[in-house]
Amino acid sequence: MKSTQWMSLLGLANRARKIISGEELSVKEIRSGKAKLILLAADASANTTKKITDKCKSYHVPFKIVENRYLLGQSIGKEARVVVALLDEGFAKKLLTLLD
Repeated sequence: MKSTQWMSLLGLANRARKIISGEELSVKEIRSGKAKLILLAADASANTTKKITDKCKSYHVPFKIVENRYLLGQSIGKEARVVVALLDEGFAKKLLTLLD
């Protein structure tokens, strides 16, 4: 996985205001059907991981696991982020291809 590619794309999506970060907000976006892709840090707690993956499955939202919370946070100019929701179909599709 080329972390720099998906990270710069995520940064772009962030500047375009097409993402939401944080567990609660992401769950809200999954429920509302606005989330097109969820990025989950591999070092998220077991509890968070289960909650997010279960939600994604029941609402048919694709999700990808990325290396860790620091890379995820860094890519959107934040300290550390465990969950990021993409709200744009285009960015989501492109990220899925980079993260496969």
